[in-house]
Amino acid sequence: MLTNYERRKYRIKGNIAKNNKSLRPKIAVFRSNKNIYAQLVSVEGKVLQSFSTLSFEDNKKANGIEKAKMVGKAFAELCLKDGITKVVFDKGAYVYNGRVKALAESCREAGLSF
Repeated sequence: MLTNYERRKYRIKGNIAKNNKSLRPKIAVFRSNKNIYAQLVSVEGKVLQSFSTLSFEDNKKANGIEKAKMVGKAFAELCLKDGITKVVFDKGAYVYNGRVKALAESCREAGLSF
């Protein structure tokens, strides 16, 4: 029997697979209680880029949403440096609110389109 978390995860995964006809890479988001992680995953399933709050030297002063905004901006700059501008945002089973939303909006502001 699947939990509610697993149901949401598989539903989002199915929608991304069904609607990603242009075969764009996706941004996979993972968040823990203290940190947030973003990975750029190719269509074949290989990780092209990754960035997290652990990549910053002194990130203890900022709160969670500020950390997510910093990660989103830095991650988008890495993607743009590789020439990737169009992606699919995979929030997983997380609600599009708070840190996940802050990361997505800062990626958009930095130049990624999804």
